[in-house]
Amino acid sequence: MDEAGRGALAGPVVAAAVILPPRLKLEGLKDSKLLPPRRREALYQAIQEKALGIGVGTVESKTIDALNILRATLLAMERAIASLPFPPEFLLIDGRDAPRTSLPHRALPHGDDLCPSISAASIIAKVYRDRIMNDYHLQFPQYGFARHKGYGTPEHLKALARYGPTSIHRLTFRRVMTRELW
Repeated sequence: MDEAGRGALAGPVVAAAVILPPRLKLEGLKDSKLLPPRRREALYQAIQEKALGIGVGTVESKTIDALNILRATLLAMERAIASLPFPPEFLLIDGRDAPRTSLPHRALPHGDDLCPSISAASIIAKVYRDRIMNDYHLQFPQYGFARHKGYGTPEHLKALARYGPTSIHRLTFRRVMTRELW
């Protein structure tokens, strides 16, 4: 399992769980943040075709604001597990925190660099979330979500200062609610 969007200022946090066949080799599988978008998309398709199971869970910004980002991330992971076609034998989770689950599991810091199934989950979560943010770009083109995906880039911060937060911004995040910005 891995997540995408935890540090963004807008949009959902997305978690993915991927069950790969034993001994499957997918060339170039690594942390999604280290891959160019075209390569991520190609690997996303290959993972979709070859994985035994894929589960995705999302938590929207209003729930992130209500729970906090850590609890929302863990909820997205719980939803990803629940959406798998069958339960895995063991969960490997990128990072230090693990969702509530009765399944045997282990949190593995930097797991997306160490474990192919976590790398695959990283790619699924990132591409899935990027597509959501591309759709939000159509709704809010002045923010540039298709380029920065809701992260706190200078472009995004300038748009926040000019237009204020949207319905998809995380209003409890300090960089969104800094009054000097808007």
